[in-house]
Amino acid sequence: MSITVEENAEAAEVDRPGPRERSRGALTSLLRFRPYLRAYRVPFVAATAMSVLAMLTAVVTPLVVARIVDGPIAAGDLGGVLVPVSAVLVLGVIEAVGIWGRRWLLAEPATRFETTMRAEIFAALQARSIGRHDAWEAGQLLSRAVDDLARLRRFIGFAGPVLVIHAVVIPVGLVVLAVMSWQIGLVYAVAAVPIAAVCARFERRYSVASRRSQDQAGDLSTTAQEAAQGIRVLKAFGRGPFFGAKFAAQARALRETELAKVRLDATLWSAMVSLSELILVFALGFGAYSVVSGTMSLGAVVGTVTLATFLQWPIIWTGFLLAELNDAGTAADRFWEIIDTPVDITDPVDPVPLPERVTGELRLENVRFAFPDAREPVLRDISLVVRPGETVALVGATGSGKTALLGLIPRLHDVTGGAVRIDGIDIRRLRLADLRSLVTVAFEEPVLFSASVRENVALGDPAATDADVRAALEVAQATEFVDALPWGLDTRIGEQGLSLSGGQRQRLALARAVLARAGQQRRARVVVLDDPLSALDVQTEERVQQRLRGALAGATTLLVAHRPSTAALADRVVLLDDGRVRAEGAHDQLLRTSSRYRELMGGEP
Repeated sequence: MSITVEENAEAAEVDRPGPRERSRGALTSLLRFRPYLRAYRVPFVAATAMSVLAMLTAVVTPLVVARIVDGPIAAGDLGGVLVPVSAVLVLGVIEAVGIWGRRWLLAEPATRFETTMRAEIFAALQARSIGRHDAWEAGQLLSRAVDDLARLRRFIGFAGPVLVIHAVVIPVGLVVLAVMSWQIGLVYAVAAVPIAAVCARFERRYSVASRRSQDQAGDLSTTAQEAAQGIRVLKAFGRGPFFGAKFAAQARALRETELAKVRLDATLWSAMVSLSELILVFALGFGAYSVVSGTMSLGAVVGTVTLATFLQWPIIWTGFLLAELNDAGTAADRFWEIIDTPVDITDPVDPVPLPERVTGELRLENVRFAFPDAREPVLRDISLVVRPGETVALVGATGSGKTALLGLIPRLHDVTGGAVRIDGIDIRRLRLADLRSLVTVAFEEPVLFSASVRENVALGDPAATDADVRAALEVAQATEFVDALPWGLDTRIGEQGLSLSGGQRQRLALARAVLARAGQQRRARVVVLDDPLSALDVQTEERVQQRLRGALAGATTLLVAHRPSTAALADRVVLLDDGRVRAEGAHDQLLRTSSRYRELMGGEP
């Protein structure tokens, strides 16, 4: 079993575009955030300027120290030490204030940026079609919206500015060092060659590991989320150990990748430390020789060594900053992959306004539909007219295209051929908000949110009063069990409503659709029901059907039916088979004339 899990984990790695190829534009991805950061350019510039000033004071300090040693100390003038020592103290205070200012000035812009980007990615996900979402794993999306943006915030608030600061301070420090001792400055210049080579090799290898790590973290999040949502299935089938093994295998893979990152970082860190220590040893040795030979004063040597010691840390920090740069670049790469995904269902360029009075006539004209990358279409040349106030039931075997057809009405998908019209207007000519205000939906698989009963039902009409919500619950025959909940309408029902039975979840989802039709706004003219009573017992279903007849009066209704009792609700029944309309008529009529319909309905009259 564990071997299968490992093979699946490896297959997932193969299916995903390679991290090496996907992270090549990491730096470019970071630079794409410039338009978002322009609003914060004042605090960023001020913070960077304060930090550069603070670091430059640290560069100047060795020059003051050299003068103290060669001046008052060499002359034995203790009184003369007071002024330069005070200057060193002032420089230290300036450095401390600069560092504090950088942290203080960058904290708010960095967190505001993170919040803005979270809103951007959420809006992007909301704008993408159902087909796009079906191709994405929930854990990967969660990882990108939370973990990746936290990495970007840390980079923008700390590592990024420090990189800029070091890019200024190190060259200035080296110039000052070369002025104080051209020999030691030359050693630093020569050492830059191996340092650059080591950094380049590190960057290439670390970027691959960084991308792999963040993708694996998303996979791990997906598995944990699926295990939590499917806990009943795992327990019922005793498959907890299998998912545990899968999770453990992914966790081990992530651990190995993280260890590889640590090894790379440690290698670079040790290389930077070794090189800087060797340079410092040379500076000390050369300084001692120069003092003995009389070519340099003691103060000059002390100042040179002090400056060389100061420059050690910016050089050593190169490894950490490069790692942060790569992690942030990879996070940016993953962020833009979501943002750059084409939006295939959008508002029209020149939308048609809704008529003052919408009757709700629904017309499908030669509709064809195929899922992206599918070889065969799901729907083939469907033509159907549902008159205002009429209820039409769709009946067909699994895979006949019923749910796909319903998804076309609110434009969860777009037709690949033909047109869907409401009151003669192609729905692609309407603004999405206008269209979806006209259409209310209840799916076979009810979707409930981690909110109260009231909030879940009121999604159908945010302006609804408690009386409206209760009326909708009454139609769905949900009042009794809702009142029995600990806090009634205010009871939080938990993620996906798993604390409720399947029938209870379906009735709440149905109440939401009813509220969109009968609430305060009363704009929904088209009702789309995807077998919303499949989880109900026969008696409850009968009571719901009786109430639905009144609630749906005057609405154009298209519903999927698998039971004769549900089909009998309809004025007309359409039989779908292999994506085509095979028969059409009243329920009783089709039972007499269509053997396929009788077969699907179990032969019941």
